[in-house]
Amino acid sequence: MPAIGLLTLELHLVDSHSLKDKRHYVLGLKERLRKKFNVAVAETEDVDLLNRAMLAAVTVSASRPHAERVLRAAEEHASAFLGPYLVSAGIEWLEVTENE
Repeated sequence: MPAIGLLTLELHLVDSHSLKDKRHYVLGLKERLRKKFNVAVAETEDVDLLNRAMLAAVTVSASRPHAERVLRAAEEHASAFLGPYLVSAGIEWLEVTENE
């Protein structure tokens, strides 16, 4: 059965004093995750705030173990890139229903 996994990343960019500063981290992380892990990434919350951001990365796979490996690796990569700016991260699974 296919698996759809959602990784959420909450960022607190304490050194960000402008949207340009924020973009440096947000766009940099989005591009890294897209290229390295082939996931879809979007900024989902706190778009207008200068020092906070919420990103979501999604993967679809034929198996949940594979999807989990991809999202865990993406989380580790984000943590290495952001350091203390990564406040929290979590993985959720979306239900896939089969059509008869």
